[in-house]
Amino acid sequence: MDSLVFGQRLRYYRKKNNYTLTELGELIKRPAPYLSQLENGNSEPRVSLVSEIASILDCTPADLLDPEPPTRRAALEIELRRLQEDPRNQERKLPFVRPSTRMADEVLEHIVGLYAAIDDESLSLPAEADFMGTVARNSNIDLRREMRERNNYFEEIESLVGEILEAVNYPGAGPVSERILMDVCDYFGFSVRRAENIPHSTRSITDQRDKIIYIPQRNDLPTRASRSVVLQTLGHHALGHEVTDDIGEYLRQRIESNYFAAAILAPEKPAIAFLQNAHEARDISVEDLQEIFYISYEMAGHRLTNLATKHLGMTVHFLRSDDEGIVWKAYENDGVPLPRGVDGTIEGEHLCRNWGTRQAFHTQDSFSLHYQYTDTPTGQFWCVTHVEADRFPHHAVTIGTTSDQAKWFRGSDTKRFSTSYCPDKDCCSTARTSVRQHWHGVAWPSARDRSNISSGLPLAPRSFSRFPGVDMVEVYEFLERQEDN
Repeated sequence: MDSLVFGQRLRYYRKKNNYTLTELGELIKRPAPYLSQLENGNSEPRVSLVSEIASILDCTPADLLDPEPPTRRAALEIELRRLQEDPRNQERKLPFVRPSTRMADEVLEHIVGLYAAIDDESLSLPAEADFMGTVARNSNIDLRREMRERNNYFEEIESLVGEILEAVNYPGAGPVSERILMDVCDYFGFSVRRAENIPHSTRSITDQRDKIIYIPQRNDLPTRASRSVVLQTLGHHALGHEVTDDIGEYLRQRIESNYFAAAILAPEKPAIAFLQNAHEARDISVEDLQEIFYISYEMAGHRLTNLATKHLGMTVHFLRSDDEGIVWKAYENDGVPLPRGVDGTIEGEHLCRNWGTRQAFHTQDSFSLHYQYTDTPTGQFWCVTHVEADRFPHHAVTIGTTSDQAKWFRGSDTKRFSTSYCPDKDCCSTARTSVRQHWHGVAWPSARDRSNISSGLPLAPRSFSRFPGVDMVEVYEFLERQEDN
């Protein structure tokens, strides 16, 4: 029984026979509020009561139990009730409309029609979101192709950074001091302030009117991380970036601003000198590059890819992945067979279980550097993987190269060897036959939420935002508070 339809049919036959709720209630020995609950669809009657009511209202039980609304007006009221109780509508936070007898049929038609239009639009949004996702993936593919063609070396940014460092009297060796960092900001007319309650969706907020870069307090953003955040922000201004509505341009700007930050914090000349010495000693180490220039392991890995091919003649690959082997970032010019989707996208794909970047999570001490050689369908590769302990879920940063170039790196004497046949499904994506047969149809896993993978990218049902993943309401409220202070 559909209680909403039954209630409308009960009301229809009651009024047709000119009974009030009180009068009908006295005849069936039920209180009027109970009948009101029935007519509003909030309660269901017993079958025996339906027969009793039908006999009084000069109709059959089948008339009351008919699944069709008795009138067009009744159908509209039922439809409006269902639309408003839909969970999707609760997210809209609209007030609940209860159609009274004074509400005209045209008004009901109008409200229900608007809901239908909203639903029709929501059905079309996935196609728009899918289009935006395709644009983002294609832009990533194009950018990665360009980076490979340039060997991940951006000469124009290196030249600009060289001029800036010379202007602020960088001594030419060692890490960039806080004084030099502040001088770089001052070179572009910016100051840096730490502030409370910066929105969690942002790394920094720039007041372009007063030229202030706001970053979180030290308990939320340690000094080492804050240096890169400040320079990534400043990089947009140094490189002449403008706010864009184009996702491809947005992704390019992110890559260039990150490159700018790394080039400032690990300047080309001293970084090359260090790498050349390590190359001659056959002891290249991302960890040493990290410590010498006081940068993160990931930035040190990126910086190595910037300079290795251009200045040392070596080809390399870089990966950031999570504990499930899902690729977040990737670069290669050494031919390593990275997993690819049908459209050529690498981000979001699963790495082979036998690769070092996944094996690192399963070693006895997963937070020590993991060195490994892996035989693949395109040749043998060596890699070193660093698991980041301060991120959850844990991420791994991997730097690697072909086995014949591994001799230049620390850890090339490792005894860890593995074999990968991926993308052959029999490599690691299919369980052993005996295990599969034992558990087929029995196992029922509940998937972990992976919404964090796509944060910062244009997601359904929204089209591309100029600042993906950022709550602009929080940003504006934050700047208002700073201005008031």
